Order: sequence, then C-alpha cells, then structure tokens
Amino acid sequence: MNDGARFREDIPAQEASEVQALIARMRHLVSARDKGAAMHKRDVHIKMHGLVRAEFTVPDTLPPELRVGLFARPGTYKAWVRYSNAASYADADIARDIRGMAIKVMGVPGQKVLESQADADTQDFMVVSAFNFPARNAVEIDALVANVVQGKLWTKVWFLLTHLSAAWVLLSTMIKQANVLQIRYCSVVPYLFGSHAVKYVATPRVPEPDALPSNPSRDFLRDRLVEQLGQSDAVFDFAVQFQRDEACMPLDDPFRIWSLDLSPPRKVATLRILKQSFDTEAIRTYGENLSFTPWHCLPEHRPLGALNRARKAVYDTMSAFRHEANQVPRREPVDWDV
Repeated sequence: MNDGARFREDIPAQEASEVQALIARMRHLVSARDKGAAMHKRDVHIKMHGLVRAEFTVPDTLPPELRVGLFARPGTYKAWVRYSNAASYADADIARDIRGMAIKVMGVPGQKVLESQADADTQDFMVVSAFNFPARNAVEIDALVANVVQGKLWTKVWFLLTHLSAAWVLLSTMIKQANVLQIRYCSVVPYLFGSHAVKYVATPRVPEPDALPSNPSRDFLRDRLVEQLGQSDAVFDFAVQFQRDEACMPLDDPFRIWSLDLSPPRKVATLRILKQSFDTEAIRTYGENLSFTPWHCLPEHRPLGALNRARKAVYDTMSAFRHEANQVPRREPVDWDV
C-alpha cells in the first residue's frame, strides 16, 4: 500500500497554539449559547433535519486505480446519515445556509487515523452543499467566527467589506435549498486516496428537483425528508474527484473550486437512503449524541491540508466537551441499534 508519502505536510510551528485558540473560542460559544439548556449541542451544524438509515455499496466493477482503502473490496455496508444546517444556531430552514450530509459507514475493519477511535469499525465521510469554504486555516476560521458568527452587525459588515474573497464565498454558498435529498454535496477539502489527492462528491439521482415552498414551515426540510423517505428510497452516487493540476486544483486553498470539467468525479460507491420512518424522539436523541469527524478514517483516506489539520483537534475536543457536559458516553455504532 502506498502511504501517500508525497503528501506529507510541513506544519507551521505556531499552528498548534492557533488551533487551541480556536478551540477556546468554540468552547465559549457553545457554553454561552447552551447555558441553562437541557443539552449542549454541536458548535456548528446544530440543527438536524434527520438521522437516517442507509446502505453504502462498493461495486465489484471498480477499476484497479479506484480500489483503495474502503473501496478495495466490494460489498454493502450499513450506514447512518445525518442531515443538517451548518449554522451554530437553529434558524428557520428557509434561511440562506450551507447544508450538511455526514455519513457514518459501519462494519469497516482496520485501524483508523484518529487515535481516540482507532479500533472502531466505522468510517466517516463529511460533505456539504458547497464546493469551497471561506477560511484556509485555524486563524481564518477563528476570525470568521469572532466577526461573523459572534460579532455585532457593524462588525460583520466591516469584516466582510475587508475580506472580499471570504464574503464572496459566503454569499455564493449560503443559499436556500428545497430538499436535502436533492443536493449535490462536496467535501470542499481534499483527502488522500492511496497515492493521490481527491475530493468527495455525492450526486443525487433526481429526475426533477423540488421547488422551494411558497409558504414554508420553520422545519420544512425535515418535513420533506419525512415525506420522501416515507414513500421511497433516495440514492446518491458517491464519487472521488482527482487532483489533476496542482496550480488550479490546490491542496491548501479551500477558496478555490476544483473544476468538474477538468476532473469529472469518478463513482466509487452508491449511497442509498432507505425508505423508512425516522422522526422519533429516540432517533433524534441518538443523532444528537453521535459524533462525526473527517479524521475517523482508514490511513488510505487521511485528510490533507491546514484546514483539515485544524478540524482534527477541534472536532475531537468539542465532541468530548459536548458529551461530558451532557453526561453521555461517546460511542461508535455497530448497527442500526435504535
């Protein structure tokens, strides 16, 4: 197995302290927001539309260059999929936002990269309804949270006026969506794929997407998820987009979109969201207590770049903080055990 040696990264000396500063800010955000609440929730992606059962199928027809890591052997895995809005507060679904699809594949053998979950037989994939992101590292995320998430109106406006690239990414990615089962999702940041770098792309098989409702309820995205999965399965093609040109497909600049024309995504699996009833208190509670992190993966799929390095410590620390505050053990699932 190639260990991706050419993607070993030079880490700046100050990066660890910058990540700790970001963690401190996120802990403060959650503590202040959820003070006196029945439950401490995630720092972002707080509003869950649903946690749903799915199957993740790797076909037996993949060519040799795609048989890497989880995709090396054909088979169908059980999975949990969490749909969410990205914001750190629970707004109405008609609000402009980025939507998230977090996938937890079960029954995946092998040591995982994240030390705290190294022996768990699960692997996470995290994708969102955007192809770029307005921050490149821990410092830029910290500034974004301080000024746009936590800042007053004039602070937000000044920050956006003085950070035009970040402002453009926010404006172009935070949009209204009609149905979380009908969005194309992307990992935004790159991952190792054997000896290559890729981004993940999940594309829904939708003949005709829904229109936005004329008089939406506050939770219409959940309502539509309940309605559609009460009638039929929903299917996504899960693919990898290879880095073809380092100049126009950089590893460490999430502002830049990797061209789908230059590198069309190549399908490696089918994600089938099963027809089901899921909108119960037990499943909602279970979904709140599940953790997802891009670093919970086989070494062949190790995250790449400064933004992903920041996510490793932030996600793991904030998950532990949330579970400790809620007095709930942090466990990886082994089945659809709800």
